Amino acid sequence: MRPPLRPLSAALVALAALAVSACAADPSSDAPEAIDGGTLVYATGDAEPTCLDPHVGGNYPQGLLSTQFLEPLFGRDADGAIVPWLAESGEPSDDGLTWDITLRDDISFTDGTPFDADAVAANIAHLQDPDTGSSTGYLAVEQVERVEVVDATHVRLHLSTPKSAMLEVLSQQWAAMESPAGIARGMEANCQAPIGTGPFVVESWTPQQSVTLARNDDYVATNPEADHEGAAHLDGIEWRFVPDAATRQAALASGEVHVIDNPLPTDIAAAEAQGFGHIDQPRPAASNRIELNASQAPFDDDRVREAFLLVADPSPGIETLFAGTTSRSYAVLSSAEPLALSDPDAFPTDPERAAELLDEAGWVRADEGGIRTRDGERLVVRFPVSTNQSTPAEQSLFEQIQANARAVGFDVELDPVDLSAWYGALAENAYDAVSAPYTTVGPDVLRILYHSDGITPTPSGYFANHAQLSNPDLDALLDEAMATTAPDERAELYTAAQRIILDSHTVLPLYDQQNHFLTRGVEGVGTIHTISTPTFVNARLTE
Repeated sequence: MRPPLRPLSAALVALAALAVSACAADPSSDAPEAIDGGTLVYATGDAEPTCLDPHVGGNYPQGLLSTQFLEPLFGRDADGAIVPWLAESGEPSDDGLTWDITLRDDISFTDGTPFDADAVAANIAHLQDPDTGSSTGYLAVEQVERVEVVDATHVRLHLSTPKSAMLEVLSQQWAAMESPAGIARGMEANCQAPIGTGPFVVESWTPQQSVTLARNDDYVATNPEADHEGAAHLDGIEWRFVPDAATRQAALASGEVHVIDNPLPTDIAAAEAQGFGHIDQPRPAASNRIELNASQAPFDDDRVREAFLLVADPSPGIETLFAGTTSRSYAVLSSAEPLALSDPDAFPTDPERAAELLDEAGWVRADEGGIRTRDGERLVVRFPVSTNQSTPAEQSLFEQIQANARAVGFDVELDPVDLSAWYGALAENAYDAVSAPYTTVGPDVLRILYHSDGITPTPSGYFANHAQLSNPDLDALLDEAMATTAPDERAELYTAAQRIILDSHTVLPLYDQQNHFLTRGVEGVGTIHTISTPTFVNARLTE
């Protein structure tokens, strides 16, 4: 039995700056020797999941945690190529309507249930079951009409429409494989401790404090980047929920934790000088961006959307607030995606032209506070901000954009709320602008985010097309891209689709979705190349 968790000292918050400066590496000392065993302590600033099963809902905090105990059928290498994990291969039929997947025959779930074709069928059924309430995983397998179990190591997916991104979406954590026996326990038990094939298992969960993970001693390595056969070097992981960035940083500096995520930009910039390891692994698929709701006033008018983009001017804020740890994006896809179309010329800054466009749209300066009005209505932009997903630097950037937009007559109402209230605002269509991070794998994210089908909520109630962009030409391109496996043709289709999205004035790209991790007293920490979450299969403590 593990000793009880030692709570973070309250003094750490006040001593953060002193602790950081005191922990600079001594270049004259010998590097500490790595050891086997021990418990790694991870402090996360991401929101604590309400359910540890990533099939339920499907947000990034679930992906972070579940990477340690659940594994997908496929993965992706550093160059973006799909590679086998639990599956050995996947091949489409000539018409693209079936996928034949061959599975490994040497894997079992940690409850002893064999990993086989029946398990894959059970997982897809779980993702598609409306009672599961899946969003990201549901969209991954939405086109699967029937799962044919050919034999124990062969499964055939029959689709309603061709899907060239099938292996890409099966590589994401929200479609990772779980024990059918574990699923059969019911949602409550499975949310508490999903059962997978990964290097660790969920031992316990103390809400608002931590999740305790224990080593899977029978682990069979599937990650192609595992540097050894068999079980992880660590005995276990304590996954602590520590919302305050200064507290996380102080805990790292004092040696109380070994890895933190979501560090402040200034702490990232100073990491090397302080002797901390730094992992910079931007997320794939979509960039971090602000989307304008084109389905209702004021942004149902293209002139008003263009005016907002002309005056937002996020570049100076990104440069200063992020201390050089990221750079401005001009693409709706992440720079981690080879097919990203970056166009700086699509996002000029021109307040004078913005004012002209608002005049043309009938929004005139009539408010004493400088806010434009039309027919007695003020030019208000409701902008709910998830404090669980937007870092302090990003929230400050939104405030700068708010001030820039006010200069030409927009009243941007920033509303910092928790994740639940943020989802509620989206569900009620009570927003005009929103920053909505979305992580999946590959350029098919464009279809998820901007196809008109994405305006319809998934069984979980979540919809991904927050711009509510509805363009038949765009839909046709995205449908054709999904059905096309030829790389060159696929690239042309996705480029044309991105051109339409950029020209719609519904999206303001900001930067790649940030994923920074600082480490101390540990080596061998890596990230998976699908959704950029950390993996500790190779990790060893050094102090």
